[in-house]
This record gives sequence, C-alpha cells and structure tokens, in this order.
Amino acid sequence: MNAPNKEVLLSLYRQMLVIRRCEEQLARSYQAGLIPGACHTYVGEEAIATGVCAHLRHEDAVFSTHRGHGHALAKGVPPRQVVAELYGKVTGCSQGRGGSMHLFSPEVGMMGTSGIVGPCILQAAGAGYSFKLLKTDNIGVAFFGDGAVNNGAFHEGLNLATIFNLPVLFVCENNQYATEVPFTYSSKNSEVANRAASYNLPGVAVDGNEVLAVYRVAGEAIERARKGGGPTLIECRTYRTRAHAEGMREAGYRSIEEIESWKARDPIPAFRKQLLARGYRAGELDRIDEEVKAQIQEAVEFAEQSPWPDPSTLMDHIYSHSGA
Repeated sequence: MNAPNKEVLLSLYRQMLVIRRCEEQLARSYQAGLIPGACHTYVGEEAIATGVCAHLRHEDAVFSTHRGHGHALAKGVPPRQVVAELYGKVTGCSQGRGGSMHLFSPEVGMMGTSGIVGPCILQAAGAGYSFKLLKTDNIGVAFFGDGAVNNGAFHEGLNLATIFNLPVLFVCENNQYATEVPFTYSSKNSEVANRAASYNLPGVAVDGNEVLAVYRVAGEAIERARKGGGPTLIECRTYRTRAHAEGMREAGYRSIEEIESWKARDPIPAFRKQLLARGYRAGELDRIDEEVKAQIQEAVEFAEQSPWPDPSTLMDHIYSHSGA
C-alpha cells in the first residue's frame, strides 16, 4: 500500500478531531440533561474508526456497537445528524427513534449500532456473504470490543467468514474493559489477535492509538478482502479515557494512575506531533481544529432547533404496508 499523502494525512487528523469534538460536546449535552437515554463516548479510541473507515466506500457495510458514534462519523454520517439523533430530534440519522445506541444511515453504509454484544460480528459476515453472492468487491466490517470475543457470535462469525472466504474485516477495539470488568479477568487468553490461528485466518495486533499503524494494517486487509483474499481479524489495543457511559464512575475498578497514563498516549496530540515533525505548520493544524469546532457548534444549533418527531408517526417503520 502506498504511503499516505498530505491530503490523506490531514484528512485523518481532521476526522479524529471531528469525533473528539463531537464526543466532548455530547458529554456536555448529557450533563446538561439534553440527551435522553445512554451516551457511550469514543474518547481515546478515535484513531481506530478513522484509520479503518478512511479506506471504505459508502457501498461497504459497517456494523457497530453501543460505543458507535465514532464509527458513524468516520463512515460519513454528518455530525448534525448524530447530535440530532442523540437529542431525539426528527432530523437525526434514525429520525430521533434510536438515540445513542441505534445509529443507522444505510445511504453511507452505516448499517447500525447496537447495545447487544456480538451481533455485529455475524451481521458483517452476512454482509460479506451477500457481497460475494452479488460478485461485488465491497466488504463488511464489524467493530466490537474485547467483551465480545468471549461471546459465541465471535466464534460463529469468524468460522463462517473463514470457511466461505468472505470479504470481511473484524476489528476488535480492545480497550481493556467490558463495562467495568478487566479483560485479563474475563479471559485466560487476553491476546485477541492470536485467536485468529484457530480459524486459519490472518490475525494482526496493532497499537490502536497510532492512527497511521491502524490505517496501514486496515488498508492491507481491506485491499486483500476486495481481491478475494478473505477475512482478517485486527486487534486494536486502546483505552477509553472516559467512563463506560456518561454518568457512571471513571475509576474504582481502575486506578487514576492507569487512566492518566493512557491520557498521555492520546492519539490526537500524538499524531499532531508526528505531523509537525513532518514539516506541517502548527497554524495549519490549528485552523483545522477551529473549523471542526465551528462544525460541531453548528451541529448542536441544528439539533436544538430541529423538531421532535410527530407523535402521529409512532407506528411508522414498524409494520410492512406493502400489498399482498
């Protein structure tokens, strides 16, 4: 795979900032009582969604988790539609019916987030099977956490994708904890990538806080899948620096020192430092951040001004009304 050029590098930087600034705003909105329901932020993990989705087309299908805002944004859902959805407004990507854990935007290939652990693995395999039957070069992508790899869906999905040689990318975002349970406690094998050997498919472990490493590994796997080379399991080792969900405790099950050590490895300042070392100007990067902040502020204003769903539409999208 060719080295990323300036346009790609700045696009990666911008995308990580869009996710970060959007999540920071959603956390503030939740604290202000503007978001009904749960809100699981992606702060600290931005390099993964950014590095993977940079290679995807709208026709590729992404299936995500309860922590899916970053995947939706990286796949192409506009921030205004994400914010409006969490606010419960009709202009949200799911028309205000889904909230944080049910973000859908089929037009850009965002096929849904879910609070159920593991089904995205099977759904991505199903998408890969469909693409193979249709003889396209599109791929299915599953993002899931370390908690999902102890679920039966992990075995079933990887096994199915392997025996049928499906164009699927399995991305484990190993952030060390399933809610508040350490992965090292819930599994005697806390190395996810080496589980790929059981299915005879490529398994790669990568620093999930290093966007260029994720971009490279994902690019190679996606290119291989498009050419008929089959699935890949990528373990991205990372960390969420906020609580499991807004309103929950940040520590107690993990130490403050651990949290601070991972904050020091924040993927965005780390990538900014790399860009500066490559000769990019600080002012250029600062302008991108200011543009992103303005974009997120506009998204909040859009959400605030948008209407609530009409109660008369309560039963829409539930039953099929097609003729016999």
